[in-house]
Amino acid sequence: MTTVRYFAAAAEAAETEAEERGEATLAELRTAILAEHPKLWFVLPDCAVLVDGVRTDGDTQLEDARLIDVLPPFAGG
Repeated sequence: MTTVRYFAAAAEAAETEAEERGEATLAELRTAILAEHPKLWFVLPDCAVLVDGVRTDGDTQLEDARLIDVLPPFAGG
């Protein structure tokens, strides 16, 4: 299992800060979390996704992944 952590607007849209997931690839994970958390449709396309601390934009195998962070854009200066 992989822990998925949601931050800021992503946590609000998912209505949780973390959950355990078992999808095999990042593409499968995206499909599953969008189906289960429909409000993420408005946030996820703009989010950075980190797999074990490394930003990942494409599809990635998750069999060895321990932690996935979903980070929306943050404002700041």
